[in-house]
Amino acid sequence: MAASAQTPEAKLGLRERKKLKTRTAIREATYRLIMEQGYDATTVEQIAEAAEVSPSTVFRYFPTKEDIVLTDEFDPVLERELRARPADESLIDSLRHVIDHSLQLAFDSEDPEVTRLRTRLQVEVPAVRSRMMESMSVTGQIVCRVLAERTGRDAGDLEVRVYAMAVVGALMEATMYWAEHDQKGPDLRELSVRALDTLQHGL
Repeated sequence: MAASAQTPEAKLGLRERKKLKTRTAIREATYRLIMEQGYDATTVEQIAEAAEVSPSTVFRYFPTKEDIVLTDEFDPVLERELRARPADESLIDSLRHVIDHSLQLAFDSEDPEVTRLRTRLQVEVPAVRSRMMESMSVTGQIVCRVLAERTGRDAGDLEVRVYAMAVVGALMEATMYWAEHDQKGPDLRELSVRALDTLQHGL
């Protein structure tokens, strides 16, 4: 993400790299199977066999099948990269920089077909969409902590929580909009910036 061009795995130790390799194998097997036979027809047992791991290993890394689709390796660095931004920079400007850069890294490292599949599933599969709504709280908590540090307020304050979830909601809607329009027109980076601009300046 943000200021550093390094990918997350560049800073991981051997054990963490092995875990990342397993997670990646599971995700790649999942995407391949879904492309071949659809989301509903793809089972965890099939995913495990294709990734050459046990079903229990799949569940150890991903609690649900939906999590395989939604989880990526850039979320864990969001908090660190936001904190690396200048303290006097507005949160929206920091987010604009971090999100734009992280999306560029994601597009550079992920097969475009997989990116389109992931976002399409968020729109088309109710279970994936529902799980995505649940996962919003994790990103929202990250933004809450950073916002609390910037403002000197408690991360649990209502205003901090409302603002943080408004940010997360804006970015989610940008993703949904992109998927609903068949990933045509403005790309996700541009739409995400537009969403943050709307949050900052209103209609």
